Amino acid sequence: MRSGRRLGRLGRRFGWLWAAYGTSALGTWLAFGAFPLIAIQVLHAGPAEVAALSSVGAAAGAAVAVPLGPWVEFRRKRPVLIAADLVRFAALLTVPVAFALGVLTFVQLLLVSVVVAAADITFRAASGAYLKALLPAGDLLVANARFESTTWTTTIVGPPLGGAAIGLLGPVATVVADAASYLLSALGIRAMGGREPRPERPERPEGTRVRAGDLFDGWRSILADATLRPLFLNTALFNGLVMAADALLAVLMLGRLGFAPWQYGLAFAVPAAGGLLGSRLARPLTARFGQYRVLVASGVLRAVWPAGLAFAGPGTGGLLLVMGVEFGLILCCGIFNPVCATYRLQLTPAGRVTRTLSAWSVTTKAATALLTAVWGVLGGLLGPRAAIGLAGVLLLATPLLLPRRPAAPVPGVPEHPRYPQERR
Repeated sequence: MRSGRRLGRLGRRFGWLWAAYGTSALGTWLAFGAFPLIAIQVLHAGPAEVAALSSVGAAAGAAVAVPLGPWVEFRRKRPVLIAADLVRFAALLTVPVAFALGVLTFVQLLLVSVVVAAADITFRAASGAYLKALLPAGDLLVANARFESTTWTTTIVGPPLGGAAIGLLGPVATVVADAASYLLSALGIRAMGGREPRPERPERPEGTRVRAGDLFDGWRSILADATLRPLFLNTALFNGLVMAADALLAVLMLGRLGFAPWQYGLAFAVPAAGGLLGSRLARPLTARFGQYRVLVASGVLRAVWPAGLAFAGPGTGGLLLVMGVEFGLILCCGIFNPVCATYRLQLTPAGRVTRTLSAWSVTTKAATALLTAVWGVLGGLLGPRAAIGLAGVLLLATPLLLPRRPAAPVPGVPEHPRYPQERR
């Protein structure tokens, strides 16, 4: 693939990868909230069991994914991507089959959530390494912006369509659609074609087995880098606090404030358009001001919004307040996310991408699970509004963890003409 072509033309193989990503993303958002709904309506699960599906399932899945990072690092990534898709397809398909046979249990839902979470982390890590090998460094921001745009588009259309499908076809309909999306994704990645060289692995006396020390290589790589380290800590803390506050916001809106479920869904579906807008702005802003300035500015701005959720009240005014805050937050995240993903790929050595991205995802998921559990306790002690406000105040401090100086120039990435002084 020639580096001299226009950035907007990333080639047929990227087109297949993008189509596969979009298909699986749509399936994921069609099935948004399907497992809790099945647990409540079909298995009559209580609040503790429902919480376990999101927190324990994600945390256990992250733990399972830890040894997969170094194992995948030195294997061809395209077969790994196909295998991860097929694992998710097979695991999810067991749910409608068990439901049809009348043998579905909560333990099965929990195990499926663990398998899917582990496969998600493995897929994301392998896809990051594959993308870095597939495209020149200067094209990575364009690709990540397209992925981000696709994410927010499917976020807008997926949940309403999924809700309609559940109403017409029953509680497991969207799980079937999600499983099918992974099968289609696997077929799309297989259709990419092309030759992928096998990554070289240093010779070891014990052969190609994964050593205990390999499990921590991703974290060592992150923590040793003066730019990745603060960005890693910022991302884990920010994501965890936002998700913890969102869980309590559901309690506040659907409980004390008396909003209907459709109003609650509207409060998040409409602002998702901000993510679509932000992802379209990421590349022109970066071209004008440089990666580092856009990264820091959007990272600061995204932290100022969540505290406003503590002031949500009943009625139309309260709904508009939540929508406005969420729109601002998601807009800034839509800019920050592709720039951060590109920065991270550019700074990570080619032989460590999978381990680094695995460590990043595992930590983020674990932090989210932990903070969601802690804020659940705080919500019970202080009330949901006070706990949301506390999360918002702590989020105001997260920009302190952003990188204090730009990274060194990356080969293949054009230096911004207005800011030649950007250096580590």
